[in-house]
Amino acid sequence: MKRKLRINGHSHLLPYPEEIPKFMKDKEIFWVDDERKYMLQKGWKRPVTHSSFFLDDKLEWMEHFKIDHAVVLNLSQLYGNGLRLEEMKHALRFQNDFNARIQQDHPDKFTCGFVVHPGFINGALWEMERCVEKLGMRVLCLPTHFMDSIGQWRCIFDEENDPIFELADKYKLAIEVHPYDGDKMIKLENVSWRFHLVWMLAQCGDAYHFYTLNGMQSRYPNIRTCFAHGGQLAQMNLGRRIQGFDGRPDLFEGKHHPRKAVGHPNIYFDTLVHDTDSLKLTVDRQGSKQVIMGLDDPYPLGEMESLPQSSYPGKILDLALDRKIINEKEYDDIWEDNVLRWLFGDNQDAKQDLTDKILGKVKVK
Repeated sequence: MKRKLRINGHSHLLPYPEEIPKFMKDKEIFWVDDERKYMLQKGWKRPVTHSSFFLDDKLEWMEHFKIDHAVVLNLSQLYGNGLRLEEMKHALRFQNDFNARIQQDHPDKFTCGFVVHPGFINGALWEMERCVEKLGMRVLCLPTHFMDSIGQWRCIFDEENDPIFELADKYKLAIEVHPYDGDKMIKLENVSWRFHLVWMLAQCGDAYHFYTLNGMQSRYPNIRTCFAHGGQLAQMNLGRRIQGFDGRPDLFEGKHHPRKAVGHPNIYFDTLVHDTDSLKLTVDRQGSKQVIMGLDDPYPLGEMESLPQSSYPGKILDLALDRKIINEKEYDDIWEDNVLRWLFGDNQDAKQDLTDKILGKVKVK
């Protein structure tokens, strides 16, 4: 009997300082200090809070916690918002080439995503073609919101971006939607981590609002979209959205009813919601098959080992099983089958190929 795999669908990885091109630091786009203590941008720095931000320690961390494989997303700091066009193109290309190399060097351990900037559609489409056809990448990472070419903040699912989703549909990609840059969008003082603790969830809820109003889950049947951090506000806010849609139909002409998206097989949410009540709401509302494991390691808001929080990777799912929110099959599926279905849809050969690599049945070069 094949052992059940533990696949983390939401992970991140920092390049070592010496891997980051000189222009990134010179132009203060993004860099890591030589002591590996901070990640930095112009006017911003954030502590590197765990050694598993970097590859070798990440592999040891995964081994220690028996995590067989991880989906590595792009760094949120490299969405490219507000950069000059040429700087943005080079920065995003660096991120994508870095992730591609990680996937190529460790296909048994990592499936890596690539990122494009929707504010420049033609460039985004060219980069998608390059990442899929030349680099063999299958996970498209997108921000919930982006800054367009005239400095206006837009939702990723605005209709102007349909060409991106048409191409993603052609390639049958998995898509990850992740929030960031709330402090640049919302005119509030950046204190008490409010943009990570509150506004990120609102950004996810806003993106889900437009994804479902535009009926993208049915218009693009070959893509499978996962909302980071459980799309947490999207779960809590459903009733208000339904009442608004029914009560003011004049505001939603030509849009799709919010109910049509609930539990849709092409929409996924990760487990990173921090408490079992929130996870229960997600499972009850969307169905356990639409939930994938997401640790958001190694960030401090991820599921990391922590004495003050009495936490460890996978704790929330263990608690959910213990409290009978899910059963053992659902538990195993969230760790493995659901992640594979998000990544590959109904492509059984692709699922088997990755599974064989993870289990060592395919010789990795």
